[in-house]
Amino acid sequence: MENTRGTIKDFTFSSKELGEDIELLVYLPATYTPLYKYSIIIAMDGKDYFQLGRLGRTADELLEKQEIENIIVVGIPYKNIEDRRRKYHPDGEQHQAFIRFLAHELVPYIDQEYPTYQMGMGRALLGDSLAATVSLMTAIQYPHTFGKVLLQSPMVDEKVMNAVEGFSQPHLLTIYHVIGKEETNVKTTLKVEKDFLSPNRELSKLFADKKFPYFYDEFDGDHTWTHWQPDLKRALKKMFS
Repeated sequence: MENTRGTIKDFTFSSKELGEDIELLVYLPATYTPLYKYSIIIAMDGKDYFQLGRLGRTADELLEKQEIENIIVVGIPYKNIEDRRRKYHPDGEQHQAFIRFLAHELVPYIDQEYPTYQMGMGRALLGDSLAATVSLMTAIQYPHTFGKVLLQSPMVDEKVMNAVEGFSQPHLLTIYHVIGKEETNVKTTLKVEKDFLSPNRELSKLFADKKFPYFYDEFDGDHTWTHWQPDLKRALKKMFS
């Protein structure tokens, strides 16, 4: 494994939509070459996915065994808890600006810098908790830009349910969705405890009713990386095999 480790590079991207510099962590596989085309995963909570989720290691392992297609991962770290809520929560002041940044600024930049497929099914959004929420809300608004969404324990509220309910092109989005059976009192950013399991079950029923291409599972566990990290291997194989 030591010989086949990909690289993670750190960039700063200046966003007009957000009026600030955004840090980007870009994982390129060990075998990366501009001669091939790559699917793109954009991971919210980017630093967490690389450090706690060991996403780079997981990709290295699956690529070496040829269990997934060629991928590049672009991680977007958050600055702090408040910044994360502002951008990821449907009620956050920068929520819409962040979604526009992803669709109108980040995607053209990635397509210019790397050999990508430049179509919806070649791009996935990945997130845990609120990071999953903004991933879903972005894909619902831009289904031709982002064709795959990987949701690990998303925060689901009325705005999320309404967005999915009103979405008329479910065939454009392939969704991977997991939630823990013990996620019944999750401590949120606002320090209040919230039941994540029940709304996720409602969301799952809605996805199924609307006939999205869809995978759903409930794991034995709570709202932590202890469970999201090992789940990533299956998630990548389901979406990129």
